[in-house]
Amino acid sequence: MACERGLGVAVIGTGKMGADHVRRLHDVISGARVTAVVDIEADRAKSLAATIEGCTAYTETSPALASAEVDAVLIASPGPAHESALIEVLDRDLPVLCEKPMTPDTASALRILEAEQRLGHRRIQVGFMRRYDAEYVKLKRLIESGELGTALMLHQRHRNLAMPPGFTDEMLITSSVSHEVDATRWLLDQEITAVTVHKPTASSLAPTGMNDPQFVLFETTSGALVDVEIFGHCGYGYQVQAEAVCERGTVRIGDEQGPRVSTEGRWGGHVPPDYVERFEDAYDREVQAWVDATRRGESTGPSAWDGYAAAAVCEAGLVSQREGGRAEVELVERPAFYA
Repeated sequence: MACERGLGVAVIGTGKMGADHVRRLHDVISGARVTAVVDIEADRAKSLAATIEGCTAYTETSPALASAEVDAVLIASPGPAHESALIEVLDRDLPVLCEKPMTPDTASALRILEAEQRLGHRRIQVGFMRRYDAEYVKLKRLIESGELGTALMLHQRHRNLAMPPGFTDEMLITSSVSHEVDATRWLLDQEITAVTVHKPTASSLAPTGMNDPQFVLFETTSGALVDVEIFGHCGYGYQVQAEAVCERGTVRIGDEQGPRVSTEGRWGGHVPPDYVERFEDAYDREVQAWVDATRRGESTGPSAWDGYAAAAVCEAGLVSQREGGRAEVELVERPAFYA
């Protein structure tokens, strides 16, 4: 598939996440090169392409995918644009790493599942990068080992310094808690069956009319309970933590790592400002794993089914957020294709 110079990748979407992936593919990842960037903002695409030899800027997806220099695709555009891009990618039978959400709702996610199944083999990997974070990987292995017994509860915290303008209550679930949705399913190897969203007193740091923070409760197929604190405007940095409560012990990840500094009557350390810094290594591992698998002719990592399941849980979360009370998750039967 890929030429000797490495896998030719088209990056669709050159905003904060897309531009960071372009940098990653060009400067960090081995075995790949950025041969095309696509963005409706022509000047932004051209400026980015100009920094990479052999990279062409496009304002539309179709001509980029038609290029002989494109072997694979990384989608980092806004979620509502993902379905049309994924359909085009599948029509050309190209491997793709699609940032979450795969699509923003279950109806479109099901259409993607059906399109990939018609193709007859997996092509889609969804960008749930926490599966590649070193601490999350260790937590997963410890739970799977059975050393601490069955996992009974999972406590998760997801705090942001502040959210960008226009961020909504709904996006707290679909854009932020969606990561905890996938982490829960992956860590416990279970589906989420119901969601309940609680709204405590809103922080004075939150925009007027926004209910922030929120407290989300998941129920799983085995009866495990999982809580998520989502705090979009905590005011001090970006913090993601998880603690598994098992039969014979507990294990927690996400505590601040060094260096710890003591000076002038105080001590402390560094809290990262955003997800790009906190999960930089996870993103590097994720993209490298995708490139390596693609060059082997394989598709690994979170699948289109994982993208669909996350959308279904988030839809239930929105129902609970809007109407109050417990909302059951509605999932179609998992196709054998994604077993």
